[in-house]
Amino acid sequence: MTERTPIEDMLAESTNMLRAENLVVEALRDMVKDEVKNYIRKRIDENPELKNEMKAAVEELMEAKIKEGYALVKLAKAGVKLGLELVPAKMREEFSKDLVSVIQKEVGGFMERTL
Repeated sequence: MTERTPIEDMLAESTNMLRAENLVVEALRDMVKDEVKNYIRKRIDENPELKNEMKAAVEELMEAKIKEGYALVKLAKAGVKLGLELVPAKMREEFSKDLVSVIQKEVGGFMERTL
């Protein structure tokens, strides 16, 4: 194993110092974020009308995201149907069974992970 030169040692040390500076900068950034969040929360808490308006907007956003997810599921279903239509008739039944099996496994695994 080769020994490092004094210059290589200095470079390594300066790199370590930069990492420490990055940690400090990240910590300061997080502290500023926390202060901004606290300021915003305080302003919202002081104005019940604004708080209710924001709550309603967040609920609408969540509902829209759920509808978007449902639309994607419906689109996937239509895509599967189209795929089955493209499969030759003599292979369709076997392919359908295999596809159903894969989908059941995937959905079952997803449900186990989320519930």
